[in-house]
Amino acid sequence: MLMPIDIPSSIDQRPVPSEWRDQLETVRLRIQAFQDRWDRPQIEQFVAADFLHLFQAISWVRETQTLIGNRFLEWGCGFAVVASIASALRFESIGIEAESDLIREGRRTLTEWNVDADLIHGNFLPDGSEDLADQSTLPSLGHPIESAYQHLGLELDDFSIVYSYPWPGEDRFHREVFEQFAAPGALLLCFCGPNDLRLWRKMGAADPARFQPRSRRRRDRR
Repeated sequence: MLMPIDIPSSIDQRPVPSEWRDQLETVRLRIQAFQDRWDRPQIEQFVAADFLHLFQAISWVRETQTLIGNRFLEWGCGFAVVASIASALRFESIGIEAESDLIREGRRTLTEWNVDADLIHGNFLPDGSEDLADQSTLPSLGHPIESAYQHLGLELDDFSIVYSYPWPGEDRFHREVFEQFAAPGALLLCFCGPNDLRLWRKMGAADPARFQPRSRRRRDRR
């Protein structure tokens, strides 16, 4: 079962370091230039999120939510902006991306921002998760590339937080994959559109009272 967690509307007032505001604006322009290129096919499923809002949300999660570990995973990392934000907020950050052009752009981001995160070229869906889809045409399906988890030597239940930007109509599928494969207590953060961030915690055998918000961060690493 997934338990929704309310994200306060006031998070858009959280401070963001000026260096990061500048970097996020720079990468926004870089993404726009990448999408405007005429000399290669468009990557239709690549759409940039509101990275400033995500910085605020992830920092709020870091400060207020009990975490079962320190690993952060970005599904479909694109330019690796969210993976970079998570690294800046002291998560052990990993991004998975199926498109080779985007992996190159993501690695450029890590280099230019001097970010310590890992990017894996592969499919972010765990093996067998496609069976949970109620439509065969969902954008997350059909990538002709192997699941990244074997290369990582990790499974989805090794991560404390998973971030995704589901295409319209597939948010339920992402939740069902997370519910099936993530560890009890793990968090799923979804960007579903402008001013529409959603957060869930997977409940299970553990005591739900363990996962109520708290003021101090947990410092252990998984």
